[in-house]
Amino acid sequence: MIKYKLICKNCNLTFESWFSSSKNYEKLKAKKLINCYNCKSLKVEKTLMAPQLISKKTNNLQKGDLKKLNEAHKTLKKYQKFIKNNFQYVGNNFAYKARSIHYSNKNYEKGIYGRATSNEIKELKDEGIETQIVPWVNDKNN
Repeated sequence: MIKYKLICKNCNLTFESWFSSSKNYEKLKAKKLINCYNCKSLKVEKTLMAPQLISKKTNNLQKGDLKKLNEAHKTLKKYQKFIKNNFQYVGNNFAYKARSIHYSNKNYEKGIYGRATSNEIKELKDEGIETQIVPWVNDKNN
């Protein structure tokens, strides 16, 4: 999705509109399907618009939001530490290992964690194999 700031050359109204892509905007413009909602004129053009960037220097988050984000990050890191200490990492073989454990009826000392595609997770669920998705925070301190 892309948001453009538009201006009506007829009544000078400026407004914003979302498009699925820049190509989609061009197609709609060529077919004369973009018009001013105020005066219905087809003389609508894109105007200059600065992209909205988020960086450490110019962060658009409010102080309260940043505090909540940091707390969530700390909580995720605590969960990750617990998982790493108490479960066996199986990498990309998660779906295979989960099936092996489920169908073998053996008691395993440790649970497992690893990577799986959303398709694999859906298939495991359809087979009655319980899984949980945990967001994983990758950073240099982890």
